[in-house]
Amino acid sequence: MKKFTVITLGCPKNTVDSRHLIEELTAEGFLYVEEFKKADFVFINTCCFINDAKEESIDEILTVAKCKEHRKLIVIGCLSKRYKNELKKEIPEIDALFGVNETASIISFMRQFKNSDSYSLICAYTMEPPSYRYIKIADGCSRRCSFCVIPSIRGPFKSREPEKILKEAEGFVSSGIKELIIVAQDITQYGKELKGYNLVSLLKDLCSINGDFWIRLLYLYPTDVDEAIIQTVAENDKIVNYLDIPMQHSEERILRLMGRRGTKKEYFKKIRQIREAIPGVTLRSTFIVGFPTETEDEFQRLVDFIEEVQFDRLGVFKYSREEGTVAYNLKGQIPESVKNRRFDEIMTRQALISLEKNRALVGKKYDALIDYIDADLALARLYCHAPEIDGVVILENVSELKAADKVKVLITEAYEYDLKGVIVK
Repeated sequence: MKKFTVITLGCPKNTVDSRHLIEELTAEGFLYVEEFKKADFVFINTCCFINDAKEESIDEILTVAKCKEHRKLIVIGCLSKRYKNELKKEIPEIDALFGVNETASIISFMRQFKNSDSYSLICAYTMEPPSYRYIKIADGCSRRCSFCVIPSIRGPFKSREPEKILKEAEGFVSSGIKELIIVAQDITQYGKELKGYNLVSLLKDLCSINGDFWIRLLYLYPTDVDEAIIQTVAENDKIVNYLDIPMQHSEERILRLMGRRGTKKEYFKKIRQIREAIPGVTLRSTFIVGFPTETEDEFQRLVDFIEEVQFDRLGVFKYSREEGTVAYNLKGQIPESVKNRRFDEIMTRQALISLEKNRALVGKKYDALIDYIDADLALARLYCHAPEIDGVVILENVSELKAADKVKVLITEAYEYDLKGVIVK
C-alpha cells in the first residue's frame, strides 16, 4: 500500500484543507504516515501570505527535496498557486504542483499510483489534537485590502452551505471534540450570498447541537462586528468570550491606504461596546507596522492606542511588500531596520500588558481544556487561549487524565504568555 504524508504550513484554513486531503486520500486507499521519510508521497501545503511565510514554505520544500530519494514531492496551496511557473523552474525536484481548492485534481493525479489491491481505509489521523477542530465556514475574500494577496489566490468570498457546516460540527461533537473553532478570512461576511442566513443564524444553529463543547470565533472584521453578533456571543454559553478582531492600524490615513474601513474613534466605541456587553471578554487583534509612508508620529499614536485599549492578546506583523498588491507600488517604503524597531517596541510593551493580565488570573479557578499530555505534564487552555497563537496553562501530576478532558484548574503562577495551574475539584 502506498504511503503519504502532508506537511502543513500557514494558517488554520490550511490545516482544514490538509485534513480534508488526508481524508480523501485515505478513502482512496493510500496510507497516511507522519514521518515524511517513511512516505512514498510528500505533500507540502504552503503559505505565501507574507515574505516570511514564503521563505518558510520554500525552506520546507528544499529540505524534503534534498532527501527525496524515491519519494514524489507534491507542492500544494497558496505558494504553488501564486508561483507555479517559478517553482517548476527553480526546484525541478518537485513532481507536481496544485493550487488551492484543487483536491479533485490531486485525487485524479494520485489514482495512477494506486496499488491494484488498495482498499478504502477509515481515516484515523487529523491535523489537530483530540480536543479541538477547525471548521472553515467560507473561503476566499472580497475585501481587497491593499497589502493582501489572499483574494488573488483564493478568489472572492464564498460561504459554505450551512447544512455541510452543521453536519461536520455534529460529527466532531459526537466523536468527543470539545472545541469547534470557526474560521474564515472574515467570518462576519458569512452568508452574504445566502438569503436570510448569516453568521448569527449559523452560530445559533451550532449552539443548538447537543453536547458539552466550546465554540471559538476567528476572525472578525472590526466595523462589521455589529450588535447582533455581540449579543449572540453574550447570550450563548457555548460561545467562549473571545473575539479575534484584526484592526491592522489605528490611524485613519494609514487605514485608508490599506484599503481598510473604520477609524480610531469607531474602534474605541466598538471595543467599549463589546466589553460592556460581554464581561470578561478576551480581545485579540493584529496590527501591521512599517506600512508604506507610516510616519514616526503615526506609529507612536498606534502604540498609544494599544496602550490605552490594553488588548488581552496581540499579534504584530512587519509590512511585507507583496507583488500584485496595490501597496506594492506605493512610494515611501519603510526600511527593514525601522520595521524591526517598531515591531520590537510594540511586542515589548505588549509583553508587559500580557504579564499584568495573566497575574490578575492567579488565585482564580477556571475550566480548562487539555490539548496534550506527555508523561505527567499537560498543556491546557482556558477560554481566553486560542490554540497555536496564544499561551497555555501548564499542569503537573495529570497521570490519570487524557487529551480532550475538561478540568477545573486553579491558576498558581503567571508568565508573560503562559500560566501554571493545579487541578482542583
